[in-house]
Amino acid sequence: MIIGLDVGGTHTDVVLVGKEGLINQAKVPTEKTNLFDTIISGLQRVTQGIRVEVIERLVLSTTLTTNAILEGKGEPVGMIVAGGPGLNPELFRIGNHYYPVSGYIDHRGREVQPINPSEIETIASKLRADGIKSVGVVGKFSVRNPVHENQIIKKLSNGFDYVLAGHRVSGNLNFPRRIATVFLNASVQGIYKSFFLAIQKSIATMGIKAPIYVLKADGGTMSLEASMNFPGQTIFSGPAASIMGALSYANPRVETLVLDIGGTTTDMGILIDRVPLLEPLGIEIGGLRTLVRSLNTESIALGGDSVVRVKEGHIFIGPDREGPAMAFGGSVPTPTDALIVLGIMKEGDPLRAEKAMAFIGEALGCDPISAAREVYTAFCHMLLGAARAMVERINQRPVYTIREFLDAYRVEPQEIFIIGGPAPYFAPKLSEMSGLPTRVVPYHEVVNAIGAALSRTTCELTLFVDTERGIASAPEDGFYKPVGSNFSIDEARDLAVSLLVQKAQNEGASSENIETEVVEELQFNMVRGFYTTGKNIRVKVQVKPGLINGYRVELSKELSLGDVSNPMTVNPRRLE
Repeated sequence: MIIGLDVGGTHTDVVLVGKEGLINQAKVPTEKTNLFDTIISGLQRVTQGIRVEVIERLVLSTTLTTNAILEGKGEPVGMIVAGGPGLNPELFRIGNHYYPVSGYIDHRGREVQPINPSEIETIASKLRADGIKSVGVVGKFSVRNPVHENQIIKKLSNGFDYVLAGHRVSGNLNFPRRIATVFLNASVQGIYKSFFLAIQKSIATMGIKAPIYVLKADGGTMSLEASMNFPGQTIFSGPAASIMGALSYANPRVETLVLDIGGTTTDMGILIDRVPLLEPLGIEIGGLRTLVRSLNTESIALGGDSVVRVKEGHIFIGPDREGPAMAFGGSVPTPTDALIVLGIMKEGDPLRAEKAMAFIGEALGCDPISAAREVYTAFCHMLLGAARAMVERINQRPVYTIREFLDAYRVEPQEIFIIGGPAPYFAPKLSEMSGLPTRVVPYHEVVNAIGAALSRTTCELTLFVDTERGIASAPEDGFYKPVGSNFSIDEARDLAVSLLVQKAQNEGASSENIETEVVEELQFNMVRGFYTTGKNIRVKVQVKPGLINGYRVELSKELSLGDVSNPMTVNPRRLE
């Protein structure tokens, strides 16, 4: 049996999944200041009557790091950056404790200029004096040779809780993105550590001894311990859980728009032939472009509990949330109040909901029911508008899925999947307004937790070979091996795949759930004068994201529909 948890900003969803299907589910309020109680409450509900010894693994997704970055709640970070000639590191200054330093490694991994030890010691003293606890160290070509980053870290010695080297976050060459990636990892590490400790304490209290995993942005999992070193990998973990949860229900040969409507935000993504789109370079969040590999998703500040306002006769919904709907004890009107007034949603206090819509109606010059219709329509209009904008953004660049590059491809969704608590309430209107078959995914309230539970462990690895220097290396994984001058690209490929499988197993993957592929292969000769002096080889490999084998959650179960009576016979209009 597997436990899946999705720790959201409003609720935490917990499921217990067996090979026969979904066994139990729970939804509990997320107490941000007391995650231990939140998690323990959810675990106790889903394991009631179950021996915890039969639990094989526990997987969780979280919006914690995403929200911390978007809300500007990250901790201050000291950044030590060695750029050398060319791009000026000052162009990528980030935070208030940013120090460019001397020292330079060239693109081949050769030292051109050594670091200045006294310079590093001076900076370390300043950072300690400023109370900085997390430090990032980035060299421009550290993925070719991390010696300077390692030397700087050694000079920092004691006094810091967390120090991250740039070569550890990715094998890709991109100096600005590497700086941002290291900074974000370091800025959320303290917040994530509290989450980490709450998880460990909760699991220990329950007596669960199964391995614990965290869902990454790319739809794969990593061990909880590994996530402590790279908490930035959990950015967009929540949207990834939504996409992976919807994966099994999508139609083959159809493009599916997935909308996960929550209380605070809506997460959006696209499936092509049951395969998620990939953001190949990395996440962009809070205005920073990173090397954090991710599914191509988008989150908008629009949810069932978003604040509804009227300005100059127009309805505005969100981006803020000030607690629950008035029908559930809140103080401001929300779309949820509109649903209750319209009779679409039966829960909550109808009198308080009507009072909420009376406020809106007074500003619009209409009665509460008419106001509720306007709010309902405005919500769906905003949601579809955001979806159209996302599709347009995707179509402005090359389209990648987690499996392949689609040349000259245009995304045009042909169906909509709705998940999240309010899904059944919005599906009919979204279907009417878009003209697309609109389906409510089974277990829509907890399918994101199911997606987390069933996602398999993923990782990637980049191998560099320089036969002139006689070395093969994967610096992000601390691998170095001498090679001969005749070392071939075929040997490089075999070595990279072998290292990848070992890495995946170290991170908790079982052999039957490791599906590898070569993402990139490059080879060119190095020439001096008229003679070839060696070869430069780069091989990038990955374990594909996907669902683990042996577990199925009623994949044949009928999906409930919006107001399109027979969606498979409808000639769907696009999101126009």
